Amino acid sequence: MKAFVTGGAGFIGSHLAAALASRGDQVTVIDNLASGSVKKIHPKVQFLQLDIRSREARELIVRQQPDVVFHLAAQTDVQQSLLNSGYDADVNIGGTINLLEGCRVTGSKLVFASTSAVYGDLEKTQISEQDPARPISCYGLSKWAAESYIQVYNKLYGVPYTVLRFSNVFGPGQTAKGEGGVVAVFLERLQTGRPVSIHGDGGQTRDFIYVGDIVSALLAAASRGDGQTLHASTAASVSVNELADLMGQINGRELQRIYKPARTGDIRHSCLSNIKAQQALLWKPEQPLKAGLEAAYRYTMKGQIRVWKEDEDEQGDDQG
Repeated sequence: MKAFVTGGAGFIGSHLAAALASRGDQVTVIDNLASGSVKKIHPKVQFLQLDIRSREARELIVRQQPDVVFHLAAQTDVQQSLLNSGYDADVNIGGTINLLEGCRVTGSKLVFASTSAVYGDLEKTQISEQDPARPISCYGLSKWAAESYIQVYNKLYGVPYTVLRFSNVFGPGQTAKGEGGVVAVFLERLQTGRPVSIHGDGGQTRDFIYVGDIVSALLAAASRGDGQTLHASTAASVSVNELADLMGQINGRELQRIYKPARTGDIRHSCLSNIKAQQALLWKPEQPLKAGLEAAYRYTMKGQIRVWKEDEDEQGDDQG
C-alpha cells in the first residue's frame, strides 16, 4: 500500500508511520515540524517538510496518487484554539479542504483523525456516534467542521473516507501539550521532580487509550472503513485523580498535587462507546491502562526520542 501520513513527525503520526513502514508499505510523511520532530521519523519513511495548507502538499497527492491519506496533522491545543481561533480554523479546516482537493483528483481514501471534543460536554456516562456534536471549544468546532467537509466531498465527488473520533490518546513519545496530554504532563512533572497541577477538583473523567491501539484502529479504518464516523476508544472512564493515583503507584511514591481553577473549554466528562468500531472494523483496544502508563513512564524516564525499534539501528541503543 502507498500511504501518506500528515503529521507523521508528531506523537500519533510517528507511531503510525513506523507501523506502516515495518509491514512494508510505501510511506510518505508530510509535516511542517511546528510541533513534530524529525528524530521521530522511521528511517524507511520518505519525509517532506510541508504544510498541509500548501499547494505543494496538494500537488504531491495528485502526483504520487497514494492509496490512502492518513490525516493527523492539526492544531490540537484547546487553549490555543481559544486564543487564536483563526489559526485553528485555518489549519484544521483549511488544511483538510486542501488535502481533500488532492484526494478528489486521485480518488485516494482519507482517514481522518478527529476527537471526542466535537461533542462538548453532553453530561452522558457514555457517548455514541448518534449523539449530537455540541463543541464548547474552537478546537472541537474546527474538527467537527472538517468532518463535515469530508462528508460533503464524499457526496459531491465520491472521495472515500473514514473518520475516527479519538478519546484521550497517551503513550511513548507524547509531549506535555495539546489535546489529551494529561498523561504526558504528569510524566514531565515526575521527570523533573515537580508536583502535578490539576485543573478543577480532579473528578473530571476521561477515556484513556494507548497509542498502539489507536494505530491499529487507523490501519483497520484504512482497510475496512467505508464512509463511517467511528470512535477509537476504550469505553472506560477514569478520573484525573485516579490517573494520578496510578502514576504514583508506577513511580513508587504518591504524586504531589496542586489543584487549580478549571479552565475555559475543558470538558467535565468524556467517555466514548466503541461498539460501532468493533463491529465495522473488527477492532478493539488491547492495552490495559496501567501497562500503557508503565510503557510511557519507562520511555519518559529514559529520556527517549524515537518511537520505533529497528534491528538495523547502528548504535544499538534503547531509543524506543
